[in-house]
Amino acid sequence: MERVEEARAYGVERLLSRVDREIAFILDKALSEMEISVEEGTRLFEADGTDLYALMIAADELRRRTVGDVVTFVINRNINFTNVCYVGCKFCAFAAPENDERAYTLPMEEIVKRAEEAWNAGATEVCLQGGLNPRMRPTHYEDIVRSIKEKLPNIHVHAFSPFEIKYGASLKGVPIEEHLISLKEAGLDTIPGTAAEILDQDVRQQLTKNKLKAEEWVHIVKTAHRLGIRSTSTMMYGHVDGPRHWANHIGLIRDIQKETGGFTEFVPLGFVHYNTRLYKEFGSRPGSTGIEDIKAVAVARIMLHKWIPNIQVSWVKNGPKACQIILNAGANDFGGTLMDETISRSAGAPFGENMEPAEFHRLICDLGRIPAVRDTYYRILQMPYVPG
Repeated sequence: MERVEEARAYGVERLLSRVDREIAFILDKALSEMEISVEEGTRLFEADGTDLYALMIAADELRRRTVGDVVTFVINRNINFTNVCYVGCKFCAFAAPENDERAYTLPMEEIVKRAEEAWNAGATEVCLQGGLNPRMRPTHYEDIVRSIKEKLPNIHVHAFSPFEIKYGASLKGVPIEEHLISLKEAGLDTIPGTAAEILDQDVRQQLTKNKLKAEEWVHIVKTAHRLGIRSTSTMMYGHVDGPRHWANHIGLIRDIQKETGGFTEFVPLGFVHYNTRLYKEFGSRPGSTGIEDIKAVAVARIMLHKWIPNIQVSWVKNGPKACQIILNAGANDFGGTLMDETISRSAGAPFGENMEPAEFHRLICDLGRIPAVRDTYYRILQMPYVPG
């Protein structure tokens, strides 16, 4: 028995000796509760082989220390209320010009009806995003929120990306802060931190020339946080970007969180390329690789440790089975049921538009973790979740 234990110890030592010294130093620093720099984060994104396994183990250990073995999900519904948009982002296959046969704009009654259906199905949140419709009324965003809240005062309205907020303010000819105050008074609870893509202006110029600048995204998010409107944070990667951009982006998210404390979560979103002009016409990469999806979560967990406790996987982008693996690299949230999902599907994502709570339960239990239903603020509503 003693010889068996010696052999095991020798095997572990040999394995650890194969980890690159620089990678090992950075991971040891992170596990010692020290903050790693953007440069060190960039180096972690270059990990492969045994270094990658060490990265995953270290990130998952920080996850365990921070949030334990619970894997959360939210029962929600996506409502993409219009796909009419004038911007023309190269990475988007959802938007359509006004005269396109695919163009649609949901009537207010239909938006409220879908929110009511979600509430009756057990959803606590509706997430609303849409294109920038040039025929939109100046008060349309407030009208949507107010109409939903009049019918469903207790549902959480998580709505409008920073780009939509900029557009809404421009329609009314008012400053960002004034528009956000109007939305909050109408009943807006939180905003999605989408439209971030990569917060590097050189990269953004290649994605679209008409979208808000990186500093505008930061200003809008900080203003929302200051007004008590919390948000998610995201990163869309795997197109014309690379490790340095990813680490810089996460570092900027960390800086904002240190200042405002307003982010509820961080969500890495791999680029879905299939139907996009960015890939078909402009030669971007064909989306992120599975290894990059793992690294995005693992490095985010390590860089954001102590600042953003919740790291979410995207089952729509990566698929439920791949997300099981990624959850072992530092993530603790499985996202939402969605009920409807249009934007990723338009780009060619093959993984559907709805996932039932019972399927979340099955996948999480298969990991040996504890499934729990949460609300938008990560307050636990049911733990462990057991299908009815």
